Amino acid sequence: MISKCLRGSACGLVIAQTLLVMTGRAQDPSTSMKVPRFSVEHMDRSVDPGEDFFRYASGNWLKQNPVPGDKPSWGAMTELRERNQQLLHLILERSAKSSAAPHLPERQVGNFFLSGMDTNKLEELGLEPLQADLKRIAGINSVGDLMKLTAELQMQGVGLLFGASAIADEKKSSIYAFYLGQGGLGLPDREYYLSTNFSKQREAYVDHMGRMFGFLGDAEVSAGSAARTVLSLETELAKVSKSRVDLRDRLANYHKFSTAEMFAKHPGLGLKDFLTASGLGELQEMVVRQPAFFSRLEELLKERPLEDWKQYFRWHLLRSSASYLNAKLETESFKFYGTVLNGMPDQEPRWQRVSATIDRELGEALGELYVREYFPPAARARMNELIENLKVVFRARLQNLDWMTETTRQKGLAKFDRFTQKIGHPEKFRDYSKVEIRPGDYFGNIRRGEIFETRRQYDRIGKPVDKSEWIMTPQTVNAYFSPMKNEIVFPAGILQPPFFDLEGDDAVNYGAIGYIIGHEITHGFDDQGRKYDVEGNLNDWWTEADGKAFDARAQKLVDQYDSYEALPGLNVNGKLSLGENIADLGGASIAYEALQRALAKDPSKRKKIDGFTPEQRYFLSMSQVWRINWREAALRRQLTVGPHSPGQFRAVGPHVNLTEFYEAFSIKSGAKMWRAPKLRAQIW
Repeated sequence: MISKCLRGSACGLVIAQTLLVMTGRAQDPSTSMKVPRFSVEHMDRSVDPGEDFFRYASGNWLKQNPVPGDKPSWGAMTELRERNQQLLHLILERSAKSSAAPHLPERQVGNFFLSGMDTNKLEELGLEPLQADLKRIAGINSVGDLMKLTAELQMQGVGLLFGASAIADEKKSSIYAFYLGQGGLGLPDREYYLSTNFSKQREAYVDHMGRMFGFLGDAEVSAGSAARTVLSLETELAKVSKSRVDLRDRLANYHKFSTAEMFAKHPGLGLKDFLTASGLGELQEMVVRQPAFFSRLEELLKERPLEDWKQYFRWHLLRSSASYLNAKLETESFKFYGTVLNGMPDQEPRWQRVSATIDRELGEALGELYVREYFPPAARARMNELIENLKVVFRARLQNLDWMTETTRQKGLAKFDRFTQKIGHPEKFRDYSKVEIRPGDYFGNIRRGEIFETRRQYDRIGKPVDKSEWIMTPQTVNAYFSPMKNEIVFPAGILQPPFFDLEGDDAVNYGAIGYIIGHEITHGFDDQGRKYDVEGNLNDWWTEADGKAFDARAQKLVDQYDSYEALPGLNVNGKLSLGENIADLGGASIAYEALQRALAKDPSKRKKIDGFTPEQRYFLSMSQVWRINWREAALRRQLTVGPHSPGQFRAVGPHVNLTEFYEAFSIKSGAKMWRAPKLRAQIW
């Protein structure tokens, strides 16, 4: 998420009004949506907490909140995102009427919004925006031509063949490097091509592609043939693509080569043409995440005729563009990607879809406007206080772990002492003034936004890393840890109820945002984060004995989450979700201790609220932030591709490893929630 700095010119009245919006203490003047805060009304007290704590904590909410037609799932996070979208909608509507200079955020965001909402113009244009690219695809005469076009289309936001990016070098984190990795699939994951669990989705995919080719004017027979050709090519790419579990191993997905080595290793891949067309003709070295993928791609380029690849390119141009063209293309795209793959019967409102596009293309421009109106300084101050409280606890844990040797401990402490945080928004917003935004050119605006961002990233290869940069926008309802910068980042969007409540008691806040803070801190020391050293470089700084001790403790979490059945015959993947499960457990344990320290400092806060002790409210708050209802197709997809366990398991998974949870609710051996002490995981 990418964010921006707060304007300091607001008067006290404006700040007070903004606080009312963020905390929900008064009728929100900008949205009629209820603030999704913690509430004992969400509970189902008819359920025994020792039998099903997820439903005990959130059962009434689950009954009263079916998944809306335009969502794949509905939970606390989506409630907050939906409310945030209403705030952004107001900003977009006002910006659309702005008379500011063309290069200023208000006017750029406003013009972008106008272009996206002008459906009459999109219908008038039809397929015209694709014609130049379709003609170029038809004119491909060699692998060199194909790779040149790959570079140009990738720069414009069309995903195909493989992934290319410019990020910090994982083994030299102070410098940006160029990365190549597996990609080129139209379905969410390799398993959708290879597993019998997704045979129906594959059939629907071929039918969908055939209809889309028909919109280009292909006859039914040739459209069906083209669709089968694409599926055949993508299946070959899927076969050599690593699984989601294997992709988690950072060291196994890092292979640095000089460009000369890659040219010699892959003479038939056309990499020189690709790099030249990308503006990277002078590139000296690159990191290749999955070398075997590129070896197979080179073979496929030799084995399959150019006509097959032309159909593949036509498809990915269509797939990447459909949502930004006329109604028939957008609707057909949604029927497959929204309904077939995620179970949604309805699309989100058009303004919401356009808002998401603007967030992607001009995210910090929109974020600057959002922060200006909706992020109070008090939130940043309180967050800094909470983070410092949790850092004290985590550092003490590092100092006192009984399973870690002193050699590893001292290196771990050195790394933790370099740990930093960012809250709300970046101190300097990105300048988009060079991006031309036209009110009547939605597709062109997207293309120009993509080109701007790709060039911005490519231009920095080999240069020092900008440590002030954010990878999320300020309005994003999420948070992240950056292993190469050794920092946690909390955009303004998540600093609202139910995650962060300026009006909430300590127990609720420590159980929500405190737990999330602890989660992000722990990511620096999860099964992959622990592989980055004090400088943020991939480097195995652990002793062999400590590494084995860590793995043995982590295996308990793998076993625990493997046992959770989400759908009949389909369980959570404990290895795929391990990093997040470790972070959840660490966050839960650390935040609980931080709460106890806060209560010890002010004993007056150790009182019951709504009939519950602080300890009980802590665990209830932890569970309620993961309240969620799912569509089956979306849950199946999450279990296949998502690194996070579904919310219903995050809502109880950390708890059952903590003695304090059992004590808080008097849960005894024999209860369904009981986990035998020998099976409980304890890492940090």
